[in-house]
Amino acid sequence: MYDDKNQGQENRQVNTYDPDQLYKGNARKKGFSSWKKGLIIFLIIAVAIVILGVSCNMGVNNMLGTAEDDYDYNSDYIGVLALHGTITEESGTSDTYNQQWLMARVKQMKNDSYNKGLILSIDTPGGSVYATDELYLQIKEYAEETGRPVYTYMESTAASGGYYIASVSDKIFANRNTLTGSIGVTIGTVYDISGFLEKMGIKTVTITSGDNKAMGSSVNPLTKEQREIYQSIVDESYDQFVDIVAEGRNMKLSTVKKLADGRIYTAKQAEENGLIDQVGTLEDTVRDMQSTYELADCDLQTMEYTPKTTFLSWLESKTSTDESSAKSEYDQLMKLMSLGLTEKEAEEWIIRGFLK
Repeated sequence: MYDDKNQGQENRQVNTYDPDQLYKGNARKKGFSSWKKGLIIFLIIAVAIVILGVSCNMGVNNMLGTAEDDYDYNSDYIGVLALHGTITEESGTSDTYNQQWLMARVKQMKNDSYNKGLILSIDTPGGSVYATDELYLQIKEYAEETGRPVYTYMESTAASGGYYIASVSDKIFANRNTLTGSIGVTIGTVYDISGFLEKMGIKTVTITSGDNKAMGSSVNPLTKEQREIYQSIVDESYDQFVDIVAEGRNMKLSTVKKLADGRIYTAKQAEENGLIDQVGTLEDTVRDMQSTYELADCDLQTMEYTPKTTFLSWLESKTSTDESSAKSEYDQLMKLMSLGLTEKEAEEWIIRGFLK
């Protein structure tokens, strides 16, 4: 049997070590608030020091991506522009491809009197029709307004949209292991699960303003009219594709259409059917442009997109890390208190360990 004094002490110990004390009572609010305020003040000071250090070190330009993207040359050069990754208009979603960056580089070279030619180094399976045509037109404008040569060197893959863009070139070279071609258009896959739903006894109702508003829905089969609508879109894009190839390669439209059934070609096959000019290396491509257009004295400037770490994204990552750190310290606090330490004693232990 416990006396009142011992019972009060036992209750006090239970309350002290109970994790819920961090959320209940005046003692928790006072002790934990001071610890939390201290952590916040420390983080603010740390961030301020980092900002000051970065600024003093003149590293801000690199972090913001402004230092290397200007490509400010003061001598004649041939630009080698890397076009890598899936072609998409959504800039900033890929570590290798950025549509706006590529467009800006082409425009910059067009307006740069030191630039004497452009070599596209392509490694892409294709991508968005819109983004592909947008970049194609930008490069075509460069060629027509400057009169400078445009060459393409195909790396591992230059298929579909990759070949579409390459068609603007005066000459196309390809590595002997390149896969190219895939001249054609697809609108994607339309899934029809209406039969499955029927077997499962599931009925769906779609309310639309017209018969074709919900076409492509997986719960309703395509009608003949809807299939024809989709096919007309594909056919229009396909006609544009083969017209561009015929113009760029100086080939008859009928010849291009025989090749443009969607298949891919090896570099050797592409050379034999006229889709490329020569199997070779990037060095062969450069030498040909230099000798053909008397550009032997020009420097070679390679431009390849590299995602920049902005200060904001860096700060967000640090914040995430700091939140994890705060949670870890909270867990340590709970563990120490469960071993019999008071909240204040546990905080002191954590601070000592942090400062070591």
